[in-house]
Amino acid sequence: MLSTEQVEMITKISKKFFLFSIFIALVLINNTESAYAYIGPGAGFAFVSSFFILLVTFFLALLTFLFWPIRFLVKTFRRKRPLHTKHDVKRVVIVGLDGMDPDLASQYMKEGKLPNLSKLSKSGTFQKLQTTLPAMSPVAWSTFITGVDPSRHNIFDFLNRDLRTYLPELSSTKIEKSSRSFSIGRFSIPLGKPRVKLLRKGRPFWNILDEYGIFSSVIRVPMTFPPEKLNGVLLSGMCVPDLRGTQGTFTYYTSNNSSSNEKKTGGVHIPVNIEGRKIKTYIPGPENKSLKQVEEIRIPLEITLNGNTEAEVKVSKEKFRLKTGLYSQWIKLTFKAGPGVKIRGICLFLIKQIHPHFEMYMSPINIDPEKPSLPISYPFSYSIYLSKLMGSYATLGLAEDTWALNERVINEDVFLRQVYKYHHEREEMFFNALDKTRRGLCTCVFDTTDRVQHMFMRFITKDHPAHAIGTDQEKYRGTIEDLYKKMDHMIGKVMERIDKNDVLIVMSDHGFKPFKRGINLNTWLYKNGYLTLKDQKKTGNEWFQGIEWEKTRAYTFGMSGIYINEKGRESKGIVAGEEKEELKRELINKLNGLMDDEKGVVAIKECFNTTDYYNGPYKDNGPDIIIGCNEGYRASWGAAVGRVDEKIFEDNKKSWSGDHCMDPQLVPGVLFCNKKISRDNPHIVDIGPSVLELFGAEVPSYMTGKSLFNAKNKEEEN
Repeated sequence: MLSTEQVEMITKISKKFFLFSIFIALVLINNTESAYAYIGPGAGFAFVSSFFILLVTFFLALLTFLFWPIRFLVKTFRRKRPLHTKHDVKRVVIVGLDGMDPDLASQYMKEGKLPNLSKLSKSGTFQKLQTTLPAMSPVAWSTFITGVDPSRHNIFDFLNRDLRTYLPELSSTKIEKSSRSFSIGRFSIPLGKPRVKLLRKGRPFWNILDEYGIFSSVIRVPMTFPPEKLNGVLLSGMCVPDLRGTQGTFTYYTSNNSSSNEKKTGGVHIPVNIEGRKIKTYIPGPENKSLKQVEEIRIPLEITLNGNTEAEVKVSKEKFRLKTGLYSQWIKLTFKAGPGVKIRGICLFLIKQIHPHFEMYMSPINIDPEKPSLPISYPFSYSIYLSKLMGSYATLGLAEDTWALNERVINEDVFLRQVYKYHHEREEMFFNALDKTRRGLCTCVFDTTDRVQHMFMRFITKDHPAHAIGTDQEKYRGTIEDLYKKMDHMIGKVMERIDKNDVLIVMSDHGFKPFKRGINLNTWLYKNGYLTLKDQKKTGNEWFQGIEWEKTRAYTFGMSGIYINEKGRESKGIVAGEEKEELKRELINKLNGLMDDEKGVVAIKECFNTTDYYNGPYKDNGPDIIIGCNEGYRASWGAAVGRVDEKIFEDNKKSWSGDHCMDPQLVPGVLFCNKKISRDNPHIVDIGPSVLELFGAEVPSYMTGKSLFNAKNKEEEN
């Protein structure tokens, strides 16, 4: 639990921000429109929308934050539920290593390269941890949090679709705007506040621990934005937006006219001119939708070149020097939205080169944790406390800029420096929480394992198509091995901080395999008569442009599967009644074992009829058929954005060369524990119930997972 000094510090900060919050509430003006989307692999699917629609929540969050110390005392002395059973566990520590693969872990342990994980394996448990259907991070971590399957927590992909327009929506959160507004001059003022709504259903298992008075520290666990109340502290993870309201948009500045018109997916490309030794440009910020005519807020940016290796950068009134190839420190940015309204963010700069062409990368603008423009933690002050303790840190849900590497805006060395900078920040906040949480739950998820394997799997995969990009194969061959060694070292530091009354769980949400070839099922559906294009065209553009819905029976987008164009569900649906199940069976029969004739390989291992697997209340919100791709295959980049391409199969030549959106049986996660479990074939859905059991709390009957530490489970299996 937080110490007395920390509680006093939080209380002082809350009082300081209270008057400011009242002022914000009085001057805040805002409007909102529907979001539009772009795809970026590092951010899953990122959504560009006005960040201002989130700001109205600021006032209420700060009010609740002011009274947090009082609520803390009330919770401390309130009546608590009696424990269901006796227990000897003082603390449960869960370290999530997103994407750690059991086959690679086993290989490196056999080679003696992971001594700490090997120790856990020998004295406790090491097993493959079965993942969700589909095998995707937002789905699997939602199951970890709630102890239920996707049909009960409502997350099936990074994306969902708007049933009226067929356009994509972020599956995790929804912004509901005020329906009424009035105008004053050039401003449009809402008469109600917009809401940031968490679409993940189900109750986090740490909120059940709350009923028993058990404290929890939850650090950067995916699918926890916006943050929910708990008896403890929480810093949100995956799906926290950047300051532009997206899941991560970088900015690329260049004086190279030949590339000035190139599209940089996942980023903003800004051409610049060098006049003398100076460059005058701008930093693009959030859209100001409080105006009748929406405008992008910009900050002036001035760069003075000093030879070919150094430059002075001026942002507003702040100046700092940059050497080529080196990151800046976190730079604070302030966007002025109106009288007294300031939106604050932080970012990193890196000059790639000055001669012969100027090229500079700016990271996505993270929400400033010291002065957050919306709640990214619970209590609201927790992110502020961490920033006072350790300085600025990444807050973006998917902070590691894989898309910039995919577009070759940054190279492998620059990417790795960024990834490990963010990792070290998270280590510091995790160990701080671990030291402060003397009793209860302490859990933290590290993304490093996922991001590095996505981008560097090509270097340990024979004949990967991405080898053609010409990078130094030998130089990066050991990158993933080094990653696992670093994670093992961190686990060793955790083991030094626990005792015999602590349970340590090290786990991942899924594993990893190479991604060599993409499958465009929209193209397959078109060529097989299930999808129709307008004007007899043979290809269609992103987000279903050119599709004739009145003649289309099935379609795909995102990473998980196929949707039936169902009458009464989709706005232009044509498939009704029993025909839907017949169509699903027909598609499954044709797609099971689908061959990639060019390579002579089975591309689709198995298709799953969701009717056979899901019976929860949200089962109709996900795909109708989930595609279990074979190793080496995944939905193509075109299929992911609802495009119809010329070919069904294509080589994946991007740096994003490893993946897990495949048959779940091929990509299980890992489970290490310093305590032996009582069941074989553990599943990620079992983790929440297992923690409740360890603390002696009653496992709710709605949870589909079962405890891994209950001796009765072994007896029942026998």
